Amino acid sequence: MDAISPELELTDAELHLYSRQILLEGWDIEAQERLKLSNVCIVGCGGIGCVLAELLARAGVGKITLIDPDTIEMSNLQRQLAFTPEDLGFYKAEILAKRLRQINPHVRVESINQALTTENATALIQHQDLVLDGCDQFAIRYLVNQSCVKLNVPLLSASAIGFQGQLFMLEGDSACYACLFPPENQADESLRCADSGVLATTPNVMASLQAHHALLYLGLGKMPLRQNFLLWDGLNFKQRILSFQKDTDCPVCQAR
Repeated sequence: MDAISPELELTDAELHLYSRQILLEGWDIEAQERLKLSNVCIVGCGGIGCVLAELLARAGVGKITLIDPDTIEMSNLQRQLAFTPEDLGFYKAEILAKRLRQINPHVRVESINQALTTENATALIQHQDLVLDGCDQFAIRYLVNQSCVKLNVPLLSASAIGFQGQLFMLEGDSACYACLFPPENQADESLRCADSGVLATTPNVMASLQAHHALLYLGLGKMPLRQNFLLWDGLNFKQRILSFQKDTDCPVCQAR
């Protein structure tokens, strides 16, 4: 690993804060310093994004950019742990950013109260070390995937609906989200929490798994879900990991 510049070395306060992680066999000060050097972008500050962002902030990821155009509604409070009734009507990204700064003042947080679009995706994604997708709209999910493929930025994408969740990683020349789910087969936007329902714990389980994988990648360079797809069945408390390959006809990753 390259030498860490003095201003990016862990302070005494940070060493104390992250001491339980640094004590782990297989995780050391260098892994923690790699976290501090990392920039991540979270697309969606709802059920998945809230817990994901908090876990990464507590763990010591250096900079977190939050992207979400939505404001907080009463129905969000059932599963979106960062928010309270006093936050109703405020932007999710702003309130979540405020909470993260309170939790860990050593982490830099930026909030973007706008939707990810074809116009701003490159500027928001191109300098990230990892993009974390937790949105509930297929169109945005495909845009995130397409942008990460184009810019060669690693992506961890998680979703949750009902009792079920999914998680996969795009990295380098691996298969992309469109290989798994061709866009022409995913036109039903009704498959969202607002329309289909979701158990309070489902997005939080998926957020924890996504955060765990992110820490393994950022701190240790591990990618257990590269070319693999995790399926969580919360109703029957079962988990499966399926291997998959690139689609030779994929319009996204085969076109670059």
